[in-house]
Amino acid sequence: MASVYRSAVIDAPAAKVWALVRDFNGLPKWHPAIGKSAIEGGLPGDRVGCVRRFTLKKDGGLLREKLLTLSDSARELTYNILVSPMPVANYVATMRVTPVTVGNRSFAEWWAEFDVTSGPEHVQVSDIGDNVFVAGFAAMNRKLARK
Repeated sequence: MASVYRSAVIDAPAAKVWALVRDFNGLPKWHPAIGKSAIEGGLPGDRVGCVRRFTLKKDGGLLREKLLTLSDSARELTYNILVSPMPVANYVATMRVTPVTVGNRSFAEWWAEFDVTSGPEHVQVSDIGDNVFVAGFAAMNRKLARK
């Protein structure tokens, strides 16, 4: 099983970062790779068990992900991939936002474990770590950073 972990300091308070992250349907608001997103069945985007269906801007690839846990007190959510154009299976990821009290910033973490179904494992780990997680953190920082 492969694993990937990335973290970043976001120049915004944890409450503000968490408000963005906890909206499971909100990826298009902050992640540069995401096109359209919708929660299936009209459920709210913060209900455990809801499934988001979204497309990638680059090639229109379809992903479906299920929200497994959401904790406002821990500022943490976990989801798994149901359908993806990436060569992965058994993919489970978690995002967590922790306050950095000096400077009123946030420490954001994103990690995942998964099986690679084709190609070299290190290539998929780097792709997810850098092109999904790091790119997401950078865009989030640009969106939320105090001017």
